[in-house]
Amino acid sequence: MTDKPEKKAKRGAITRRDLLKSAASLPVIGLLGHLSWKEQKLERGKKERIFEALQIDETDRPRPLSSERPKQLVRIGLIGFGVRGEQLSRALGFARPEWIAAAKEGAAQNRLDTRLQDWLNQQDLHVAITAVCEVFDQRREQAATAARSTLRPGAAAGAPPPPAPAVCIDYHDLVNRSDVDAVIIAAPDFQHAPMALAAIAAGKHVYVEKCMSRTEEEALALRAAMKNSPVVFQLGHQYPQNACYVRAKEIIDRNILGKITLIETSSNRNTLNGAWVRHLDSQGRPRPGDPRTIDWKRWLGDRPAVPFSIDRFYNWTKWWDYATGLSGQLYCHEVDMVNQLLGVGIPASVMASGGIYFHKDGREIPDIWNVVCEYPDHDLTHLYSASLANSRQRGRLFMGHDAAMEVGDTLQVSVDGDSTRYRASLRQGEMAPGQTIVSFRPGMDKLDAITSASEKFYAGRGLIYTWRDGRRVDTSYLHLREWLGCIRDGGTPSCSMEKAFATTITCHMATRSYREQRRVTWDREREMIV
Repeated sequence: MTDKPEKKAKRGAITRRDLLKSAASLPVIGLLGHLSWKEQKLERGKKERIFEALQIDETDRPRPLSSERPKQLVRIGLIGFGVRGEQLSRALGFARPEWIAAAKEGAAQNRLDTRLQDWLNQQDLHVAITAVCEVFDQRREQAATAARSTLRPGAAAGAPPPPAPAVCIDYHDLVNRSDVDAVIIAAPDFQHAPMALAAIAAGKHVYVEKCMSRTEEEALALRAAMKNSPVVFQLGHQYPQNACYVRAKEIIDRNILGKITLIETSSNRNTLNGAWVRHLDSQGRPRPGDPRTIDWKRWLGDRPAVPFSIDRFYNWTKWWDYATGLSGQLYCHEVDMVNQLLGVGIPASVMASGGIYFHKDGREIPDIWNVVCEYPDHDLTHLYSASLANSRQRGRLFMGHDAAMEVGDTLQVSVDGDSTRYRASLRQGEMAPGQTIVSFRPGMDKLDAITSASEKFYAGRGLIYTWRDGRRVDTSYLHLREWLGCIRDGGTPSCSMEKAFATTITCHMATRSYREQRRVTWDREREMIV
């Protein structure tokens, strides 16, 4: 059988034939090896009819990752070397010797521990960390050591270490250096906007971690600073790099779900670390740091002057002076995901509720939180809830008239028993109410039609990392790689100022609603929360 000319797939796309072929062979599940030839034939026919009902012709796959080293060197200034700063340093290709040693030992003890090999498989991004900034002297030394690592993705064996980076305590000194082209900001949230504004004013490209700002006013100031600026801006929401989200966008764009009117997302964690109690290690011992080793005045910046507190230094997320808590730390990821997939922008109204119901440790920010976002222009409601006292994962659910999609480490689409689009297939028994009809498991890099109970079982299993070209890849590395590509070649990153501003304002609306105990709205004309 040959494809009709109008049905030919774009270069690099998965065609319907590919989908049917993969659905028939099921290389990962291996189910058909246990079925008779006749049963296999029936399964293949059933899968084909499901794809016909879904009207799938071709599916774009993520662009293959190039292994070619970029020609233009980008010189990076790294601000902040806490947990997230160190993760971003590794994503760039620079790891501390202690992490490398631990990863080697882990691989030696457990063949499934592939952290080191996954990291070494990253493309050489051709960047140099030419300056680091930290108010904590221990972290400054660690950042400088990582920047000089000789073991790096793409580095030749025996290559000399990179030059030592400049070491700064004040971020102004870093952003104004002539040997810095771009700045990565991984400091606490309340410092994000001042640091990003200084970097933009200095003409440096900016990658800033979420939340983009602590206040609505700071978000507006950042957007104004970026207007007509040549700076390439990327907010640290790396979800768009996940293969499942690429597939989810395709499912939505092809209208497989029908009209989506309700989305439910959640974030649940049940550990002290997950609840931002981080000044003690796993054995309950105090972590390092005191007024002699931490520049407390610089850490506070423009925040109210208070005596040094190791609790506030490590656990700043618990106080309104420094953060927006669940809003800027966890909810922002869910808002960004919804906006990336549906392009809904800023909601018309937000209502938030909750309280401090479990962690009675002097915190100001709630540990139980619920948010309702209304998008009447899109006939859509987004419900979000979070707990820092329970770890049950409830997934992310997009509910359409014809089907529902749950997306996370895996993706499943289940048919609605009262669907209009699939009514004929339901009546003919090709589909059953609530049946999982499409599944995607990263690593297979293909969609599959689901027909049997065994397949449904495997469809529910998730993977931790996203996959590209048949191998596990760090999504933060992909997000930085995208940003660097736009710096070199032009283009717009997936979480540029437009998307970042909408996500950030939505988070601030939720924070305002909770703190003021009222429903808030977005005034489009005056561009302000009211």
